[in-house]
Amino acid sequence: MHIFYTPDIKSVKELPEEESQHCIKVLRLSEGTEIMLTDGKGTFYKAIITLAHHKRCGVKIVEEIQALSPCPIKIHIAIAPTKNMDRIEWFAEKCTEIGINAITLLRCRFSERKEVKTERIEKILVSAMKQSIKATLPQLNGMTTFKEFVTRPFEGQKFIAHCYEKSNKILLKQRYIPGNNALILIGPEGDFSPEEVELAIENGFLPISLGNSRLRTETAGIVACHTIHVINQ
Repeated sequence: MHIFYTPDIKSVKELPEEESQHCIKVLRLSEGTEIMLTDGKGTFYKAIITLAHHKRCGVKIVEEIQALSPCPIKIHIAIAPTKNMDRIEWFAEKCTEIGINAITLLRCRFSERKEVKTERIEKILVSAMKQSIKATLPQLNGMTTFKEFVTRPFEGQKFIAHCYEKSNKILLKQRYIPGNNALILIGPEGDFSPEEVELAIENGFLPISLGNSRLRTETAGIVACHTIHVINQ
């Protein structure tokens, strides 16, 4: 069954224009067809098409289904965007499929990108949520300075993954305690600066390793997200 993203379905009983076009023009679904909707907030809705219009597809809700969360903990990854946006978009897509609650784009000292338009990433998150049959859309936070971000409060364990050798780093799987929310910082290709690592540690972040291999930024983000899921299974 096809899934459509309808964030305002509680108040507006029709699909957004882009979803309407996909439903009616691309898939050629007609009135009376049963479809599945999600509001991106944890709920699925079984619905019937009542108006097959390519801009305003009307629907009637027949059942609400609260999605079961396969992982009760919250995962937040703050990551420095790569120079090639395709790579950070791939990270966002795959982490949504695996299961992630929030993504923050970090502006670091050695960042390859200082500004990012989030519209395309947001569309990728919606598509990945629907493709993986999830009902929760990850929160995407635009570019935030490293200093501002690490001083914010967070309920759970906080980690910073970096490549410096002289540091009390332990594998993420050994430092993370199952059942806790996790916030993980992933740096740019040039890594965090020593001052950034020190500032993060001063603010309660634990230095971690993601293994013996030196990973690219987007790969490190996916490994961190998947590691938390595996530990909590």
